[in-house]
Amino acid sequence: MKVYCGTDIIEVERIKKAIIENDRFKTNIFSKSEIEDIEKSSNDDIKYQRYAGRFASKEAIYKAISKFTVESDYTPKFLDVEIVNDEAFKQRPKVNVISKSLEEVFIKYKIKIDLSISHVRENAIAMAVVSIDKE
Repeated sequence: MKVYCGTDIIEVERIKKAIIENDRFKTNIFSKSEIEDIEKSSNDDIKYQRYAGRFASKEAIYKAISKFTVESDYTPKFLDVEIVNDEAFKQRPKVNVISKSLEEVFIKYKIKIDLSISHVRENAIAMAVVSIDKE
């Protein structure tokens, strides 16, 4: 087994500005489930931190699996995965692959992902650790 990692950090204000200024930004980047979950937040500051955290998560995931997407001649899109709360493990983030094409890459290489997200007022950061059972 091999392990790969990806990390990303993003300014919360940058994501907030993109959401406010571009009507389609949210739906081009985040799944319906992600948007519904985040929009439950009553505090706008926390809401934008959570959007930024999920954005950073997707970037971190794609960095971690880039070797395998390149080998498979597949370019990931933001809506290929969604980040949800894993209710079984105290709100830990969980990655759902929602694209059939990316799912094929995950199956081919037996990819598993562990994800961590943190955010504060100004920044959100995510780290994805990917284990590969087959290369």
